[in-house]
Amino acid sequence: MGKRIIQSTFAGVLLSLISFPAAAQSVENSGGASASYGSIETPRPINPAAATTNPSARATQTLNPYLGSTPEGAVTEGEIKLSLQDAVDRGLRFNLGLIDSQQADASVRAQRERALAELLPQISARAEQTYEQLSFKSIGIKLPPGAGFQLPPTSGGFGYSEARIVAQSAIFNAELINRYKSQKALEAASILSTKDARDVVVFAVGAAYFQVVASQARVATAQAALASTRELETQVSNQYKSEVSPEIDALRAQVELHTAEQRVVDATNDLEKDKLTLDRITGIPLKQAWRPSRDYDYTPLPEQDSDAKSALQTRADLASLKQTVAAAELGVKAARAQRVPSISFAADYGGGGTNPANYNQVYSVSGGVSVPIFTSGRIRSDVHEAEAALVQRRAEYRDLGGRVAYDVSVAQLDAKASESAIKVSAENKALAQRALTQSQDRYTNGVTNYLEVVQAEEALVAANENYIASLFSFNVAKISLARALGSSEMRLPALFGNQ
Repeated sequence: MGKRIIQSTFAGVLLSLISFPAAAQSVENSGGASASYGSIETPRPINPAAATTNPSARATQTLNPYLGSTPEGAVTEGEIKLSLQDAVDRGLRFNLGLIDSQQADASVRAQRERALAELLPQISARAEQTYEQLSFKSIGIKLPPGAGFQLPPTSGGFGYSEARIVAQSAIFNAELINRYKSQKALEAASILSTKDARDVVVFAVGAAYFQVVASQARVATAQAALASTRELETQVSNQYKSEVSPEIDALRAQVELHTAEQRVVDATNDLEKDKLTLDRITGIPLKQAWRPSRDYDYTPLPEQDSDAKSALQTRADLASLKQTVAAAELGVKAARAQRVPSISFAADYGGGGTNPANYNQVYSVSGGVSVPIFTSGRIRSDVHEAEAALVQRRAEYRDLGGRVAYDVSVAQLDAKASESAIKVSAENKALAQRALTQSQDRYTNGVTNYLEVVQAEEALVAANENYIASLFSFNVAKISLARALGSSEMRLPALFGNQ
């Protein structure tokens, strides 16, 4: 069976990619061995390298930052062993999507701090030195007729200086209070969104890692098939030289040998590209040689609380959107609070005089009440805008709740289907191996021709590919289920044991 790739799309923050929720899936054939011999169509998860061929690397990075990273670390000599947990840990440190999400946290935190600053007293120091000369004529000062003397045209130069400490604060401002609470809720939403981004990274790294594991298994299968084909080609060639077999069998054997050799080349090429894809996601230097630390054979799905009700309590993206709804509700209150009178306070203290040596004490204290009387409909329009945003956030929250239930159900169905496919494909693989052995024995004993052996070899190749695809699908289905339930990092040990 040819390769089948499920292409996943992720919606959210992160949007935005960010958040990579469990995806709608489509299956496409890419050719390969015939699938007529007991093959089973099983879902194939995302190939992280798919859909990234873009004339602009910058555009690709912008469209899907979770497929990028900040490469770090020196290349070590030799080949290192990389476990799934090692790959996830690197992804959580260097993945570009997570870094973007963390910096978004910092931006939202700054907005919350700015909203708090508007509620706190503002204290500043002010000093000034003034020199002036007044024109009596320009300010309208003149003596009455008969005064007996005449004013000079100007006052002459004089100076004045002062230094003060100024404090002002909002005593009560319902709008600012609610704006601050809204920003605080948005900060909590951003933190939860970053937590969800970690789940996205775990999913992306896990899918890419198991793509490498599957590709490595395909290389091993192709090499084993090549060894078997080479041995059989030698046997056929000897029989042809001994005039026991016709030349057509020798020609077929050579064609099969060349095909098997090319399969090894193609499988090795795919493996190296899949490794580079994981390197880009996790920040491993591209020149670093590595391989998976162990084989990931079939292990049953552990018993765990995996229903949609549990996911509603553990999905960080849902909790983030709930905080966004709370922020929108406070935004409505803040807009309506513009109609409420606000109370403010201001005071300053310092000294003033012709120069600092003869300063006199100066101060002022004032309190104010501001009451909106007529705002030309501005407040009403602000309220309508805030209410529209609230309706939208509530609709998004309800939709995401349904999406979470959908994600869990789809992940469970994929896991069950893939688990069943593994068992069937394993049996078919054993049967295909027996069929090949019998065909080779029949050919050696002259009971059948070489064509039957070729067909049996092709059937075994298809059975091996089907088993690899089923195992790959099952492993990634478990990753998808962990992502659908939330808190993926905590679920990995239970799903894959000693990593």
